[in-house]
Amino acid sequence: MNDLQLFLPCAAGVEDFLADEVHRLTGQAGDDLLVGRGGVVVRAPWRDALRLNLHSRLSQRVLVQLSHTPYRGEDELYQAASAVAWESWFTARQTIKVEVTAQHSPLKSLNFAALKIKDAVVDRFRNKAGTRPSVDTQHPDVRLYAHLTSTDCTLYIDTSGEPLFKRGWREDTGEAPLKETLAAAMIAASGWDTTMPLYDPCCGSGTIAIEAAQVACNIAPGLLRRFGFERLLPFQTHVWAQLKDEAQQQRRLSPVAIHGSDVAFRMVDFANRNAQRAGVEGVVQFRGGDALQRVPPCPAPGVMLVNPPYGERIETAGVAGRSQGGRERPQSEGDEDFFAQLSAHWKKNYAGWTAWVLTPDLKLPSRMRLKESRRVPMWNGPIECRLFRFDMVAGSARTPREAAPT
Repeated sequence: MNDLQLFLPCAAGVEDFLADEVHRLTGQAGDDLLVGRGGVVVRAPWRDALRLNLHSRLSQRVLVQLSHTPYRGEDELYQAASAVAWESWFTARQTIKVEVTAQHSPLKSLNFAALKIKDAVVDRFRNKAGTRPSVDTQHPDVRLYAHLTSTDCTLYIDTSGEPLFKRGWREDTGEAPLKETLAAAMIAASGWDTTMPLYDPCCGSGTIAIEAAQVACNIAPGLLRRFGFERLLPFQTHVWAQLKDEAQQQRRLSPVAIHGSDVAFRMVDFANRNAQRAGVEGVVQFRGGDALQRVPPCPAPGVMLVNPPYGERIETAGVAGRSQGGRERPQSEGDEDFFAQLSAHWKKNYAGWTAWVLTPDLKLPSRMRLKESRRVPMWNGPIECRLFRFDMVAGSARTPREAAPT
């Protein structure tokens, strides 16, 4: 348990930021920390697996690799799973679930592959102890993962349980809420270091602002939830209690103001309730207001982080409270006007601020009539996005056309 190989999956585009986070939390670097597409591999002890679950804002899970073998068919999957000492991790009285992902696998059915791995696990228990664990696909005690490439099978046991974006504080949400892990990725990509104010003018249920407030207060994101490792045999209550006590002692007062606003007062109420559950109700301030009208909540310089909804309508004609759907939504025929008005409002009132906007629309800079100073590729689930940085200055940010000859 002192030399485990851990795999931390994350959204595409977030790998380098996750590697920095893992290095900061574990101290591992060099050959012990490898960055790949879709995640980070690190060699670390069991205690660090618990610490990563408690503190990581960017990873989706913390998986322990138990096997890596070549295969050609389902029989080799059965043999690989049969060779793993599952009894060192859980008992026959617990329920399990097997999930399989694949990349260029020659197998025709991933469901059948999962069935063969499950058969190997329960047969091993039956042969050794005469009893076998049951399967529960909804609320299992233990989650097992297999990843298949064209030639190799890697088997993992999950230490997280529910995905790590489920922090435990967001109970009130609007439509298409942003995952907490992606909000944390936006914060990491922006380089925001809590030395200047942060503002989300389209905050919805408050995810970005609350995540930023927890960062500012150094609140571990996993303090409010339970984890899968608590059901595994290596788990020791006193070790976990010590890690949580250390996290509580690291909390601090926020050194900076954090703000959010939304056109729908219903969403502002949701955001305030979420902030209270997250322990940052005195740190982040939410207000109602139209993004096309609100002035900066504090003097420049400051950072804006914005996730405008995609593929939905934006009410551009009204003021705060006119939209009934939860957040401002651009009309498909009028979004050019909305973004042009938004950029004009920012240039007039937000000089000295830096705006970061997450969108799947690669033409957003032209819609906003601004020139981005940076673009960061980032995926929101299956949607490929860009995080654009706009440095706001008064007046137009475009190069003026040359005067026509007389």
